[in-house]
Amino acid sequence: MLQTPTARRLFTAIPLLLLMAGCAQLPGKPATTASPCVPCKEAEPARPAVPPLQAAQYSDLPGWRDDNPLPAFQAFVNECVSLSRQPLWRATCASALALPSPDADAVRTWFEVQLRPWQLVNPDGTRSGLITGYYEPVLSGSRTRKPPYTTPVFGVPDDLIVVDLGELYPELKNMRLRGRIEGRKLVPFYSRSEWTQQEDKRKSLLWVDDAVDFFFMQIQGSGQIALDDGSRIRLNYADQNGHPYHSIGRWLIDKGELKPEQASMQGIKAWARANPRRLQELLNQNPSLVFFRELKAEGSGPQGAMGIALTPERSIAVDPRTTPLGAPVWLSTTQPNSDQPLQRLMLAQDTGGAIRGPVRADFYWGSGPAAGAQAGRMRQTGSMWVLLPRDHEPAAAKLP
Repeated sequence: MLQTPTARRLFTAIPLLLLMAGCAQLPGKPATTASPCVPCKEAEPARPAVPPLQAAQYSDLPGWRDDNPLPAFQAFVNECVSLSRQPLWRATCASALALPSPDADAVRTWFEVQLRPWQLVNPDGTRSGLITGYYEPVLSGSRTRKPPYTTPVFGVPDDLIVVDLGELYPELKNMRLRGRIEGRKLVPFYSRSEWTQQEDKRKSLLWVDDAVDFFFMQIQGSGQIALDDGSRIRLNYADQNGHPYHSIGRWLIDKGELKPEQASMQGIKAWARANPRRLQELLNQNPSLVFFRELKAEGSGPQGAMGIALTPERSIAVDPRTTPLGAPVWLSTTQPNSDQPLQRLMLAQDTGGAIRGPVRADFYWGSGPAAGAQAGRMRQTGSMWVLLPRDHEPAAAKLP
């Protein structure tokens, strides 16, 4: 999940509030008058957005009968521990838990009886979108700072303040301010470059041996650390400094350091090895900084936004504004850098700052280098259908 859990820049809501004010004149900006010699063009009325969910049938789902739904069904049963607390899913989870030793055909029939497919549609009416991939990196580390373990991993700073704007203004649901107190004011938290200068406030959880690999782990939002004592732990996203993500690959392209086709994770790593004195300059181009918490290295994957371990090649990150977390999703796309079909039943178990829009997903490939290679190549076009209980009619839906 490219930068997982929702991360917003401090005061992101301010320009939004200005936009909500409509055409009100901004203070200090003088009013202007159209020249009588220039005809005024009447603004066209905005077209209403297409409902993001449109009723569908299982026959509409490409490859539906070719996939083995058992892995997705088991992942769904596992998440019912928490999902069954929601009225939407209570009866469905009870039915799934009561299904005795099902095979693939029985599970497929169960989905068809219990759930109804709704195709996800973009506001402009298009039905395809971007499908990317993410993975869980595995790094080497130590509890103490010593060569080669010199790159610090930080927990959440004591002075990081998080304000949930939805608690004050319902229309700003899912938006947060992050900052720190300076006197009586809430000011932006330190950017990446500023944070490196706060020696007295930087509390390291541990140290890893590669700054660039750790940078990419922050983008992924989680990872495993093989410690020098032979043990292994998992790091999971805990919070973020509130600054927006900026692509260091784009910076290298704009500076003429790399060609667009070279700006992959592998290409950036090669540039960093060739330019060690400019490494910090490169990393500082992304002011966003992720803070972690330590977990036991257990389960099939890192915890997603639901607090449940992700399942390799069956979990996706979605935009929860249109796809409910925990819902089964039929994904029709292609293998990374290929036109070979990739059509299977997934679970919406994660979110990401870059995952915005109805037809948008991040495919979780698993842990380690092989998964990373797949995730790094994945930038495909795809379509999505969310499966919801048959007695549920989504508010933002178009019925046949």
